[in-house]
Formats: sequence, structure tokens, C-alpha cells
Amino acid sequence: MADVAPNTGAAVAISGRVHHPQSLMLLDLQNLPPTHVQVSFVTGHGTETGDYTGVLLWTVLVNAVEIDEPGRNARLRHTFLVTGRDGYGVVLSEGEIDPDFEGKSVILAYAKDGKPLDAGDGIRLIVPNDRHGGRAVRDVANIDVH
Repeated sequence: MADVAPNTGAAVAISGRVHHPQSLMLLDLQNLPPTHVQVSFVTGHGTETGDYTGVLLWTVLVNAVEIDEPGRNARLRHTFLVTGRDGYGVVLSEGEIDPDFEGKSVILAYAKDGKPLDAGDGIRLIVPNDRHGGRAVRDVANIDVH
């Protein structure tokens, strides 16, 4: 992999059912507490492994402050549609990433193996323990909270 900085002008928009919609640039993400995850998953081109660095998706969403409806465990009804600039999108649930439930260390990654991600990767969603890389969205553009 080439040692190329990601598109530093690209932003990740947080929208939908949040009190504080926001647009986060690479530097904004790098200023949040970093997390490292070691992953290995199957892709259409073989097995991909790596040590990714980024910020927990949970941290980003907590800062946006989700809007809950009344009711028992209302926050568990939230889903997050994460979409790349190419239109590819995947859905995660609150229960997967909430530390009070599964607490999976899903991150918005900006580095792999200690090097910035390639420009084409932009900010990349990494979901640890997935057997296949289908939820590893490249060049994340938007996270829509439902």
C-alpha cells in the first residue's frame, strides 16, 4: 500500500435523528481518542488483515446526541446507515456498538498498520469480527441516524 494521505478535504456528515448534526473532517476525527482494532476478513480479492486506527463510531454518535422516542430501552431502536461516497451503504444497530450492550469496537478508521489510508479509502468503517468485509465501507460520506 502506498503511503498516501487520505482526502483531507472530505467530511463525514452525521445526520438524521440527532440533536447536533455535524460534519467531521479528518482532523476532527484525529482529535478524538484513538482506538486500534486488529481485523482479518474475507474480501472478493482474498483475505485482508490489518491493524486499523480510528475513532469509535460510538464516540462520534455520542457527540451528535441521538434523539430518543419515549419508551423502554428506546435507544436500542436506533440504526445507523453508513454510506460511502460511491453510494454503498450498510446498517449497524445501537445494540452492536453501545458499551452497555455488545460494545463492539466499530471504528471510523484513518490509518492502517501505522500509515494513513490510501486516498481512495478516505475514512473507512471497520467492523471487527465480521467474517466478510462487506461492512468495511470505504470513503464514508454520511452516517444517518434512524
